[in-house]
Amino acid sequence: MELFRIKRDIPFMSYGRLTTTISLVTFLLAVFFLFTKGLNFSVEFTGGTVMEVQYRQAANLGDIRNRVDALKFGEATVQSLGTSRDVLIRLPSKQGITSAQLSERVMGALKAADPAVELRKVEFVGPSVGEELVTHGLTAVIIVCLGIMLYLALRFEWRFAVSAIIANMHDVVIILGCFAFFQWEFSLTVLAGVLAVLGYSVNESVVVFDRIRENFRKAAMRNKSVSEIIDNAITATMSRTLITHGCTEAMVLSMLVFGGPALHGFAIALTIGIVFGIYSSVLVASPIALWLGVVREHMIKPQKPKDEAVV
Repeated sequence: MELFRIKRDIPFMSYGRLTTTISLVTFLLAVFFLFTKGLNFSVEFTGGTVMEVQYRQAANLGDIRNRVDALKFGEATVQSLGTSRDVLIRLPSKQGITSAQLSERVMGALKAADPAVELRKVEFVGPSVGEELVTHGLTAVIIVCLGIMLYLALRFEWRFAVSAIIANMHDVVIILGCFAFFQWEFSLTVLAGVLAVLGYSVNESVVVFDRIRENFRKAAMRNKSVSEIIDNAITATMSRTLITHGCTEAMVLSMLVFGGPALHGFAIALTIGIVFGIYSSVLVASPIALWLGVVREHMIKPQKPKDEAVV
């Protein structure tokens, strides 16, 4: 299925130096913000108090959030828990105030608006749990990256594997850099979004690399240079890219607008990841593969001459 067909190949590789320079600058800025500002970790990572409350009717999350914020215990997370009557409240640790005292003050503020509200559960998340989550999160990212490299190296060629993983790491670091720069809360849902971007971004790289391999095998492309073959592959996949990424981005934007605070971080991570995933797959991974010296012989196995039967 194609929305349109471009008859003349777009010379993407002629802009390879410019696009990779832009990517390098953006990457370095993201790393700078990560080191200077750092990530604004949520309660799951830093430790704090988690409360579950239940109302007799549908809860007004906006009013609950305003009442909890008025207590000035720090940045709180308020979201529905399963039903419209159950609410989950996460609060960061506060020096000088125990978890029990903090929950009592929160319930006092909530009961002032609705005396029927009930406290179902209170849990304290310690810093050790947060450290364990960070370790597991980093382990998950490393395992995903190694799996992607192994898959691409087996399916294509190691040069494509290296270029794809550089492009994917470029996407992940930029997402983290944006969260550090704007100090958006980094929660487990955001981590899930980052892992989703890794898989989603490599899918676009696989499509482009697969078309490059097909072009290397076509007889009509034998007189073309490597850069021309890559330009043809990217141009031929542009319609498919707009269809798939456009539909996905529409869904993610709907989550961002209508999903509420519970999906806000996840949707932002995916929105940034999809946009930069398209950019990196086309204008970062392919130029790097070209600079690594990929040629036709790397993609096509030489045919061994058959031994003639001796009469």
